[in-house]
Amino acid sequence: QVQLVESGGGLVQAGGSLRLSCAASGSVFSINTMGWFRQAPGKQRDLVATITNGGSTNYKDSVKGRFTISRDGAKNTVYLQMNSLKPEDTAVYYCNLRARAWENFWGQGTQVTVSS
Repeated sequence: QVQLVESGGGLVQAGGSLRLSCAASGSVFSINTMGWFRQAPGKQRDLVATITNGGSTNYKDSVKGRFTISRDGAKNTVYLQMNSLKPEDTAVYYCNLRARAWENFWGQGTQVTVSS
């Protein structure tokens, strides 16, 4: 079993920055993809960014150039640096880890609120 613990959410003004962290613990398979998804009220959960254990990244179009995902393999931790935040970035952000076919884990979520 894998546990994901997120931190770093909060309230920020438009144009500001936040950094989210997610630490994985437990039986983490070495070949995996970690990432961030978000869910705004009344909307489905959408991918924000992912990063493989090899460092390949993928971003939602609307966050490209503003958000940067990175990871520390030794710590099994993934980060999301969010700059130039907009009110439409307001959502609950969830950490995700996918490894072997039957392994798809989620964190508890952290609220990000961007005021205009």
